[in-house]
Amino acid sequence: MSALYESHLSGLELLHRGKVRDVYGVDSGHLLIVASDRLSAFDVVLPQPIPGKGEVLTRVSNFWFARTRHIISNHLAGTAVDSVLTDPAERAALGDRAVVVRRMRPLPVEAIVRGYLIGSGWKDYQRNGAVCGIALPAGLRLADRLPEAIFTPSTKAAAGTHDENIDFAQTQDLIGRELAEQVRDASLRVYSECAAYALERGIIIADTKFEFGLGDDGRLHLIDEALTPDSSRFWPADQYRPGISPPSFDKQFVRDYLETLDWDKTAPGPELPQEIIERTAEKYREAEVRLTGRG
Repeated sequence: MSALYESHLSGLELLHRGKVRDVYGVDSGHLLIVASDRLSAFDVVLPQPIPGKGEVLTRVSNFWFARTRHIISNHLAGTAVDSVLTDPAERAALGDRAVVVRRMRPLPVEAIVRGYLIGSGWKDYQRNGAVCGIALPAGLRLADRLPEAIFTPSTKAAAGTHDENIDFAQTQDLIGRELAEQVRDASLRVYSECAAYALERGIIIADTKFEFGLGDDGRLHLIDEALTPDSSRFWPADQYRPGISPPSFDKQFVRDYLETLDWDKTAPGPELPQEIIERTAEKYREAEVRLTGRG
């Protein structure tokens, strides 16, 4: 399978190259977003791509965007990439990695929903029995399912810095009470419905991150990506055991490998062994097949 580390499109203006996505201007109302095969871990973009990863991210996001339209609108414009990108060679190089979206005004918070106690949430809980100011029952174990999913937002950090967890009061300070409530309620509903669907297909969505933006009409939209192996923790349900960190279908697999290295988690990132690259690509593809039936 071919890999795309960076896109270079001659007919469109490159507006932003993020950790994973390259964003191009189409016109005053639309963007072309390319999900590359770059992989970031600990906020560092690693030097090698994961072949096919960007296509998996795009197809999985589009799958969830379609399934959640009854809950919240999303940024997809419904415009064919072929109508925007007319160079056949450039179009072929992108594969399924690109989508045309409506321009939105992104909100300055990341909407994180946790259904299980893992990651930074587990560390918070060990310190004070709460996650982002939300008190939890005593005696929970690593990877325990929470009594109900919780909304634990974070700030959007500038490049090279880390996001910071914030509580709901701080979220209201940043975007206003009414909008904060809309983001929280939409996040929890999307997560709950999609997590239940995924569980039927053998995948636990332990937690996930959403991003939202406002359209020209002021309405809230789901943007960026949705419930992908990059933005979520996916666990195989048949291997889940509370008290231990479960194996994953997501980039946690790479993080676990990097934790074994003598690396200070600053750029440049280390080279990955070919076996890690191939197994990571396989995990992404398996997650897509289980969730969407594609394959």
